Amino acid sequence: MSPKSLHEMGVAELGRALADKAVSSREATQQLLARVTAHDAGLGAFLHVDATAALAAAEAADARRAAGESGALLGVPLAHKDIFVTQDMPTTAGSKMLSGYLSPFDATVVARLKAAGTVSLGKLNCDEFAMGSANENSAYKPVANPWDATRVPGGSSGGSAAAVAARLVPAATGTDTGGSIRQPASFTGITGIKPTYGVCSRYGMIAFASSLDQAGPMARSAEDCALLLSAMSGFDERDATSVQQPAQDFHAQMLAAREGATAAQPLKGLRIGLPREFFPAGLSADVAKAVREGLTQLEKLGATLVDVSLPRTELAIPVYYIIAPAEASSNLSRFDGVKFGHRAAEYSDLLDMYKKTRAQGFGAEVKRRIMIGTYVLSHGYYDAYYLQAQKLRRMIADDFQQAFAHCDLIAGPVAPSVAWQAGEQGDDPVKAYLADIFTLPGSLAGLPGMSVPVGFGEGGMPVGLQLLGNYFKEGQLLHTAHALQQATDWHQQTPAGY
Repeated sequence: MSPKSLHEMGVAELGRALADKAVSSREATQQLLARVTAHDAGLGAFLHVDATAALAAAEAADARRAAGESGALLGVPLAHKDIFVTQDMPTTAGSKMLSGYLSPFDATVVARLKAAGTVSLGKLNCDEFAMGSANENSAYKPVANPWDATRVPGGSSGGSAAAVAARLVPAATGTDTGGSIRQPASFTGITGIKPTYGVCSRYGMIAFASSLDQAGPMARSAEDCALLLSAMSGFDERDATSVQQPAQDFHAQMLAAREGATAAQPLKGLRIGLPREFFPAGLSADVAKAVREGLTQLEKLGATLVDVSLPRTELAIPVYYIIAPAEASSNLSRFDGVKFGHRAAEYSDLLDMYKKTRAQGFGAEVKRRIMIGTYVLSHGYYDAYYLQAQKLRRMIADDFQQAFAHCDLIAGPVAPSVAWQAGEQGDDPVKAYLADIFTLPGSLAGLPGMSVPVGFGEGGMPVGLQLLGNYFKEGQLLHTAHALQQATDWHQQTPAGY
């Protein structure tokens, strides 16, 4: 097999090539490292690359295969969002506060993928502490969209999305608190899934909002995501919010869902709900057109489209931007310069050290959210804001359950527009917050959701279709996305120059 074709392979295809001994993990790793060297300067997707460790891991994977071991992910290269702590590489969460920090342990997600034999090339850029929708809030450098370097890749998992879209890695880990897997996946034309809250362990994931944060895979296809999610998921006693259920083979679930279905109509009998609130007047015409084309394709595959309603959709933004900053204010209080992380060089006393450390270590968006969160948790405002937001959160979750009484999955756009120009929303954070209108409801309800490429909009920029399922319906989501991708080639398109 020509090494020139290796970067074009997704996880499943590369795994099969490795199993057939058509290529070695070392060959694949070498080529991808060369691509990172050649292309990442213009992207900014990586914050840290360890070629020596990656090649050593690839050789170990090759040795395991030579000894008779098998595995769909054995020897497959990937990279991790820099929000997951890693024992052998620095972890910064995109913040100066953690510059140079080395963890004494691996995050559970990292450890499980490592045990499956994956080869980590390095750590990927992200918005600081996962707070952002454009990957312009990283303390180190912004990330460019491979489809148009003048546009943002989405956030906060923008480095992961850009690296996969530019074919620097076949897959990457990401996190989704309010849409941080789905929105960048949509903006860069790749596939990403946020599983049900609690399916993937949060142990070793640097916390932003603990009741919302969830890990998930980002890759070329639904099949690739299924393979990764199978390895990443499962109960972890070190995470108090981890769901107590055994690890699942989502890839097998995805394939099993095709049994009994006809080849022409693998989605026959599937009811897909279209909330009227997901198709408002303000939705960009180009996004609406691409999403409708994707829905038409799902109909051709046998699905039935039904109208449903999620009446409290517009409340998701104020609810999220009360709850998430409140949890961030609590979680980020640990970064005070005492035990680890940045500490101000000069200070007069302990209080002065706290103030200067946090003023220097945190970026503008993180400070903004800490201040909002501290305000809504303060005496006199806790009942008026935080408790009311939690009540509305339950009502938003109830809206979904009422909708699922009439459908199996819910579909709509991921974002109201394609990726915007870099710097366009820098002076108006509220405008960026409003762009999360379609992803926030599912996050607040803790539901699984994914973004699947369904075409292109203004400026030739990718558009993603959002699919939301009921709790623990990841297999159904992946099956639906896989069926769509078996009938279309939107997910196989590559940005020019890559």
